Amino acid sequence: MSHTVELLCVGTELLLGNILNTDARDLSRELTALGLNVRYHSVVGDNPERLRAAVEVARGRADVIITTGGLGPTCDDLTKQTLAEAFGKKLVFHPECAETIRAFFARMGRQMTDNNLQQAYLPEGCTILDNAWGTAPGCAFESGGKRVVMLPGPPRECLPMFRERAMPWLAALSEGVIRSRTLRVFGMGESEVESLLRDRMNALTNPTLAPYAKEGEVELRITAKAGSPEEAAALIAPVEAEVRALLGRKVYGADVSGLEQVVLEGLKARGLTMGTAESCTGGLIAKRMTDLPGSSAVLKGGIVSYTNEVKAGVLGVSQALLDEKGAVCAEVAKQMAEGARRALNCDLAASVTGVAGPDSDDRGNPVGLVYAALAAPDGVQVKELHLARAVEGRYWVRTMAANHALDMIRRWLEDHPA
Repeated sequence: MSHTVELLCVGTELLLGNILNTDARDLSRELTALGLNVRYHSVVGDNPERLRAAVEVARGRADVIITTGGLGPTCDDLTKQTLAEAFGKKLVFHPECAETIRAFFARMGRQMTDNNLQQAYLPEGCTILDNAWGTAPGCAFESGGKRVVMLPGPPRECLPMFRERAMPWLAALSEGVIRSRTLRVFGMGESEVESLLRDRMNALTNPTLAPYAKEGEVELRITAKAGSPEEAAALIAPVEAEVRALLGRKVYGADVSGLEQVVLEGLKARGLTMGTAESCTGGLIAKRMTDLPGSSAVLKGGIVSYTNEVKAGVLGVSQALLDEKGAVCAEVAKQMAEGARRALNCDLAASVTGVAGPDSDDRGNPVGLVYAALAAPDGVQVKELHLARAVEGRYWVRTMAANHALDMIRRWLEDHPA
């Protein structure tokens, strides 16, 4: 039997958009890896009547109901009470949970208020899911052929509690495993990728192949269900090989976070360093690199040369060139990259100069005109880009310009293997 799951996330702040519902995303990934089929996501506010109605809907269409949120000590934390009532269970005080809560406050050096002990009341006969990351314990129980898991809402508690506490309880339900392999594609839009792969995607049943549009790139997710991780990997491998053969170098990585991770790993593998000279991107390339742990091993530094004064004075761009052609041209991008490589004493230096908008520059260059350059030991390459999109505006131009600069580094590294 294939078990179906509904995630029921509780919290008015989710409905109002005050916080992002990352619990649903994180738990869906974990449940899929466990081999359970997530069929529904529901969000309901802190209202017992509406929560009870949502539970009734969920129990009618899912075998497993997993709730997040509403387990805390305040008056609007009503998940336990509502779920216990819906499944005909009493709430029972658990002294061991109370002691754990007291110990948590003592360890934090904080005074515990009495309402925190409400968290020690759990449905009778449940399996207690200890919370080592907060105060509210979770719980799990079976009733009427349904399985219920209740987890706290804060993501820093919810995800580790699922992995460490709930997953072992649910593992007995899993009939095989589901594994995914995500290929990252840059240089093609979602519609173009889908057009090339449509017939193949329609023909596949296990594994499946599906495209997902991201910021300026496309994810291709290959998902297989099998009796073991090894069998799933064997199903995925030929499909991945076929996709790579069709898309070539536009596939820049598998199961990676982005272009910056591929660049970081490639530089490390070759013992190389990089630097940046950025105008319209304002340091975005360097920022994306330093978001990654370990970037200090490869990134020497970045120069935000937003004005011509800095381009000339720090990077050594020809003042005569700036006076004649302005900052947005291929020659300036080239000299910026060369200047950054020289000033930062790095192996590779990427530069970006262009018009992010919302208006054209004083020389009439249109919004979205960008030049990216890469200075390397074997020379300098420059790329002219036209990135304007009316809806996304400056954010899109800057993001795409950074993507192209990182992709230039990625391709150079591919052409110069370790």
